[in-house]
Amino acid sequence: MQGKLFLCATPIGNLEDITMRVLRTLKEVDLIAAEDTRNSIKLLNHFEIKTPMTSYHEYNKIEKAYDLVNQMKAGKNIALITDAGTPAISDPGEDLVRICYEEGIEVTSLPGASACVTALTMSGLATRRFCFEAFLPSDKKEKQEILEELKTETRTMILYEAPHRLVRTLEELKDTLGNRRITVCRELTKKHETCFRTSLEEAISFYKEKDPKGECVILIEGKCREQMKQEKQEEWKTLSVKQHVDYYLDKGMDKKEAMKQAAKDRGVSKRDIYQELLQGEQE
Repeated sequence: MQGKLFLCATPIGNLEDITMRVLRTLKEVDLIAAEDTRNSIKLLNHFEIKTPMTSYHEYNKIEKAYDLVNQMKAGKNIALITDAGTPAISDPGEDLVRICYEEGIEVTSLPGASACVTALTMSGLATRRFCFEAFLPSDKKEKQEILEELKTETRTMILYEAPHRLVRTLEELKDTLGNRRITVCRELTKKHETCFRTSLEEAISFYKEKDPKGECVILIEGKCREQMKQEKQEEWKTLSVKQHVDYYLDKGMDKKEAMKQAAKDRGVSKRDIYQELLQGEQE
Protein backbone atom coordinates (compact mmCIF):
# COMPACT_ATOMS: atom_id res chain seq x y z
CA MET A 1 0.00 0.00 0.00
CA GLN A 2 1.06 3.57 -0.65
CA GLY A 3 2.04 5.83 2.19
CA LYS A 4 0.49 9.15 3.10
CA LEU A 5 1.60 12.76 3.69
CA PHE A 6 0.73 14.25 7.09
CA LEU A 7 0.92 18.06 7.40
CA CYS A 8 1.72 18.55 11.08
CA ALA A 9 1.30 21.95 12.73
CA THR A 10 4.00 22.73 15.29
CA PRO A 11 4.11 25.47 17.98
CA ILE A 12 4.82 29.06 16.94
CA GLY A 13 6.46 29.72 20.29
CA ASN A 14 4.92 27.98 23.26
CA LEU A 15 5.69 24.26 23.13
CA GLU A 16 2.46 23.46 24.99
CA ASP A 17 0.51 24.39 21.83
CA ILE A 18 1.39 21.14 20.05
CA THR A 19 -1.51 18.69 19.83
CA MET A 20 -1.55 15.12 21.11
CA ARG A 21 -2.46 13.94 17.61
CA VAL A 22 0.60 15.64 16.09
CA LEU A 23 2.86 14.14 18.76
CA ARG A 24 1.50 10.66 18.11
CA THR A 25 1.81 11.07 14.35
CA LEU A 26 5.40 12.32 14.53
CA LYS A 27 6.28 9.21 16.52
CA GLU A 28 4.45 6.80 14.21
CA VAL A 29 5.46 7.99 10.72
CA ASP A 30 8.51 6.56 8.96
CA LEU A 31 10.10 9.92 8.18
CA ILE A 32 9.76 13.60 9.10
CA ALA A 33 10.49 16.19 6.42
CA ALA A 34 11.53 19.43 8.15
CA GLU A 35 12.22 22.92 6.85
CA ASP A 36 15.29 23.21 9.10
CA THR A 37 16.42 20.00 10.76
CA ARG A 38 18.70 21.92 13.15
CA ASN A 39 15.72 23.82 14.46
CA SER A 40 13.27 20.91 14.47
CA ILE A 41 15.60 18.57 16.34
CA LYS A 42 15.06 20.74 19.43
CA LEU A 43 11.32 20.12 19.22
CA LEU A 44 11.75 16.39 18.64
CA ASN A 45 14.24 16.05 21.51
CA HIS A 46 11.92 17.93 23.86
CA PHE A 47 9.14 15.42 23.21
CA GLU A 48 11.51 12.44 22.94
CA ILE A 49 10.64 11.69 19.33
CA LYS A 50 13.22 9.47 17.62
CA THR A 51 11.76 9.39 14.09
CA PRO A 52 14.38 10.04 11.34
CA MET A 53 14.38 13.47 9.73
CA THR A 54 15.25 14.82 6.30
CA SER A 55 15.42 18.41 5.06
CA TYR A 56 12.75 19.89 2.82
CA HIS A 57 13.14 23.62 2.14
CA GLU A 58 12.87 26.39 -0.45
CA TYR A 59 16.07 25.42 -2.27
CA ASN A 60 15.31 21.73 -2.80
CA LYS A 61 11.50 21.82 -2.79
CA ILE A 62 10.83 20.38 -6.26
CA GLU A 63 13.56 17.75 -6.57
CA LYS A 64 13.10 16.63 -2.96
CA ALA A 65 9.31 16.56 -3.34
CA TYR A 66 9.59 13.85 -6.02
CA ASP A 67 12.02 11.91 -3.83
CA LEU A 68 9.53 12.04 -0.93
CA VAL A 69 6.67 11.06 -3.25
CA ASN A 70 8.63 8.01 -4.44
CA GLN A 71 9.18 6.98 -0.82
CA MET A 72 5.45 7.32 -0.13
CA LYS A 73 4.67 5.29 -3.26
CA ALA A 74 6.91 2.60 -1.76
CA GLY A 75 4.76 2.57 1.37
CA LYS A 76 6.35 5.12 3.73
CA ASN A 77 4.24 7.54 5.75
CA ILE A 78 5.85 10.99 5.91
CA ALA A 79 5.13 13.97 8.16
CA LEU A 80 5.90 17.50 6.99
CA ILE A 81 6.74 20.16 9.56
CA THR A 82 7.84 23.76 9.21
CA ASP A 83 10.00 25.81 11.60
CA ALA A 84 6.85 27.06 13.33
CA GLY A 85 3.13 26.85 12.67
CA THR A 86 1.15 25.10 9.96
CA PRO A 87 3.02 23.70 6.92
CA ALA A 88 2.10 24.74 3.36
CA ILE A 89 1.08 28.27 4.39
CA SER A 90 3.58 30.63 2.78
CA ASP A 91 6.27 27.94 2.67
CA PRO A 92 7.53 25.22 0.28
CA GLY A 93 5.02 22.72 1.63
CA GLU A 94 2.44 23.93 -0.88
CA ASP A 95 4.58 22.52 -3.70
CA LEU A 96 4.89 19.15 -2.00
CA VAL A 97 1.12 19.01 -1.48
CA ARG A 98 0.48 19.88 -5.14
CA ILE A 99 2.92 17.24 -6.38
CA CYS A 100 1.41 14.63 -4.04
CA TYR A 101 -2.01 15.18 -5.60
CA GLU A 102 -0.55 15.05 -9.09
CA GLU A 103 1.12 11.73 -8.24
CA GLY A 104 -1.89 10.19 -6.50
CA ILE A 105 -0.60 10.40 -2.93
CA GLU A 106 -3.13 10.97 -0.14
CA VAL A 107 -2.65 14.14 1.95
CA THR A 108 -4.11 15.02 5.34
CA SER A 109 -3.61 18.05 7.59
CA LEU A 110 -3.35 17.94 11.37
CA PRO A 111 -4.54 21.36 12.61
CA GLY A 112 -2.73 23.45 15.17
CA ALA A 113 -0.95 26.75 15.66
CA SER A 114 -0.88 29.36 12.90
CA ALA A 115 0.56 32.84 13.43
CA CYS A 116 -1.80 34.60 11.02
CA VAL A 117 -4.98 33.24 12.63
CA THR A 118 -3.65 33.69 16.17
CA ALA A 119 -2.83 37.35 15.45
CA LEU A 120 -6.16 37.97 13.71
CA THR A 121 -8.25 36.73 16.62
CA MET A 122 -6.48 39.04 19.09
CA SER A 123 -6.14 42.05 16.77
CA GLY A 124 -9.39 43.81 17.60
CA LEU A 125 -10.00 44.29 13.86
CA ALA A 126 -12.79 42.75 11.78
CA THR A 127 -12.40 38.97 11.52
CA ARG A 128 -15.36 37.88 9.35
CA ARG A 129 -13.47 38.66 6.12
CA PHE A 130 -9.70 38.81 5.83
CA CYS A 131 -6.88 38.29 3.33
CA PHE A 132 -3.40 36.92 3.95
CA GLU A 133 -0.42 38.36 2.06
CA ALA A 134 2.43 36.84 4.15
CA PHE A 135 5.76 38.59 3.42
CA LEU A 136 5.68 41.31 0.77
CA PRO A 137 8.00 40.61 -2.20
CA SER A 138 11.58 41.94 -2.05
CA ASP A 139 11.34 43.13 -5.66
CA LYS A 140 10.34 46.83 -5.51
CA LYS A 141 8.12 46.80 -8.59
CA GLU A 142 6.28 43.64 -7.58
CA LYS A 143 5.87 44.94 -4.03
CA GLN A 144 4.37 48.22 -5.24
CA GLU A 145 1.94 46.36 -7.49
CA ILE A 146 0.66 44.39 -4.49
CA LEU A 147 0.43 47.51 -2.33
CA GLU A 148 -1.60 49.20 -5.05
CA GLU A 149 -3.98 46.22 -5.07
CA LEU A 150 -4.36 46.50 -1.29
CA LYS A 151 -5.42 50.17 -1.52
CA THR A 152 -8.99 49.15 -2.29
CA GLU A 153 -9.06 45.97 -0.18
CA THR A 154 -12.07 46.05 2.16
CA ARG A 155 -11.06 42.98 4.19
CA THR A 156 -8.66 42.97 7.13
CA MET A 157 -5.17 42.42 5.70
CA ILE A 158 -2.51 40.23 7.33
CA LEU A 159 1.21 40.58 6.62
CA TYR A 160 4.34 39.02 8.09
CA GLU A 161 7.51 41.02 8.59
CA ALA A 162 10.98 40.64 10.12
CA PRO A 163 11.77 43.13 12.91
CA HIS A 164 14.62 44.86 11.06
CA ARG A 165 12.28 45.67 8.13
CA LEU A 166 9.21 46.61 10.16
CA VAL A 167 9.57 50.42 10.05
CA ARG A 168 10.29 50.47 6.32
CA THR A 169 7.26 48.29 5.59
CA LEU A 170 5.01 50.41 7.81
CA GLU A 171 6.17 53.53 5.94
CA GLU A 172 5.46 51.89 2.57
CA LEU A 173 2.00 50.89 3.78
CA LYS A 174 1.21 54.42 4.96
CA ASP A 175 2.48 55.97 1.72
CA THR A 176 0.19 53.72 -0.32
CA LEU A 177 -2.83 53.04 1.91
CA GLY A 178 -2.95 56.21 3.98
CA ASN A 179 -3.12 56.27 7.76
CA ARG A 180 -5.09 53.11 8.63
CA ARG A 181 -5.87 51.48 11.95
CA ILE A 182 -3.49 48.56 12.50
CA THR A 183 -2.43 45.99 15.07
CA VAL A 184 1.16 44.77 15.34
CA CYS A 185 1.60 41.40 17.07
CA ARG A 186 5.06 40.23 18.11
CA GLU A 187 6.50 37.16 19.82
CA LEU A 188 3.16 35.37 19.65
CA THR A 189 2.54 32.77 22.39
CA LYS A 190 5.96 33.56 23.94
CA LYS A 191 6.83 35.20 27.27
CA HIS A 192 7.21 38.70 25.78
CA GLU A 193 4.16 38.57 23.48
CA THR A 194 2.78 41.99 22.58
CA CYS A 195 -0.34 43.13 20.72
CA PHE A 196 -0.08 46.84 19.83
CA ARG A 197 -3.33 48.39 18.56
CA THR A 198 -2.51 51.70 16.93
CA SER A 199 -2.38 53.51 13.57
CA LEU A 200 0.28 53.38 10.86
CA GLU A 201 1.53 56.88 11.76
CA GLU A 202 1.78 56.12 15.47
CA ALA A 203 3.41 52.73 14.85
CA ILE A 204 6.10 54.30 12.66
CA SER A 205 6.93 56.87 15.34
CA PHE A 206 6.93 54.24 18.09
CA TYR A 207 9.17 51.71 16.36
CA LYS A 208 11.62 54.40 15.22
CA GLU A 209 12.21 55.09 18.90
CA LYS A 210 12.06 51.51 20.11
CA ASP A 211 13.59 48.77 17.98
CA PRO A 212 11.15 45.87 17.57
CA LYS A 213 12.27 42.35 18.43
CA GLY A 214 10.87 39.05 17.26
CA GLU A 215 8.88 38.13 14.16
CA CYS A 216 5.96 40.48 13.53
CA VAL A 217 2.44 40.07 12.21
CA ILE A 218 0.88 43.29 10.87
CA LEU A 219 -2.91 43.47 10.63
CA ILE A 220 -4.37 46.40 8.68
CA GLU A 221 -7.93 47.67 8.63
CA GLY A 222 -9.64 47.25 5.27
CA LYS A 223 -10.95 50.25 3.40
CA CYS A 224 -14.45 51.37 4.38
CA ARG A 225 -16.98 50.42 1.70
CA GLU A 226 -18.92 53.65 2.20
CA GLN A 227 -15.75 55.69 1.73
CA MET A 228 -14.97 53.80 -1.46
CA LYS A 229 -18.48 54.43 -2.72
CA GLN A 230 -18.18 58.17 -2.04
CA GLU A 231 -14.78 58.35 -3.72
CA LYS A 232 -16.15 56.55 -6.79
CA GLN A 233 -19.12 58.92 -6.93
CA GLU A 234 -16.77 61.91 -6.85
CA GLU A 235 -14.72 60.33 -9.62
CA TRP A 236 -17.81 59.88 -11.81
CA LYS A 237 -18.79 63.50 -11.22
CA THR A 238 -15.70 64.67 -13.09
CA LEU A 239 -17.73 63.68 -16.18
CA SER A 240 -20.77 65.57 -17.32
CA VAL A 241 -24.06 63.66 -17.09
CA LYS A 242 -24.11 63.34 -20.88
CA GLN A 243 -20.55 61.96 -20.96
CA HIS A 244 -21.49 59.53 -18.20
CA VAL A 245 -24.57 58.24 -20.02
CA ASP A 246 -22.68 58.10 -23.33
CA TYR A 247 -20.05 55.93 -21.61
CA TYR A 248 -22.66 53.22 -21.03
CA LEU A 249 -24.31 53.74 -24.42
CA ASP A 250 -20.92 53.01 -26.01
CA LYS A 251 -20.85 49.75 -24.03
CA GLY A 252 -24.07 48.64 -25.70
CA MET A 253 -26.66 49.58 -23.09
CA ASP A 254 -29.93 51.09 -24.18
CA LYS A 255 -30.62 54.66 -23.06
CA LYS A 256 -32.93 53.65 -20.21
CA GLU A 257 -30.37 51.27 -18.67
CA ALA A 258 -27.52 53.75 -19.25
CA MET A 259 -29.43 56.47 -17.39
CA LYS A 260 -30.26 54.05 -14.55
CA GLN A 261 -26.61 53.00 -14.17
CA ALA A 262 -25.35 56.60 -14.31
CA ALA A 263 -27.83 57.56 -11.59
CA LYS A 264 -26.58 54.69 -9.40
CA ASP A 265 -22.94 55.66 -9.98
CA ARG A 266 -23.56 59.27 -9.00
CA GLY A 267 -25.82 58.52 -6.05
CA VAL A 268 -28.78 60.41 -7.51
CA SER A 269 -32.20 59.51 -8.89
CA LYS A 270 -32.87 58.51 -12.48
CA ARG A 271 -35.17 61.54 -12.69
CA ASP A 272 -32.21 63.81 -11.87
CA ILE A 273 -30.25 62.28 -14.76
CA TYR A 274 -33.20 62.75 -17.10
CA GLN A 275 -33.61 66.41 -16.10
CA GLU A 276 -29.89 67.10 -16.60
CA LEU A 277 -29.94 65.56 -20.07
CA LEU A 278 -33.11 67.44 -20.96
CA GLN A 279 -31.62 70.71 -19.81
CA GLY A 280 -28.46 70.05 -21.82
CA GLU A 281 -30.49 69.42 -24.98
CA GLN A 282 -32.43 72.67 -24.51
CA GLU A 283 -29.22 74.64 -24.11
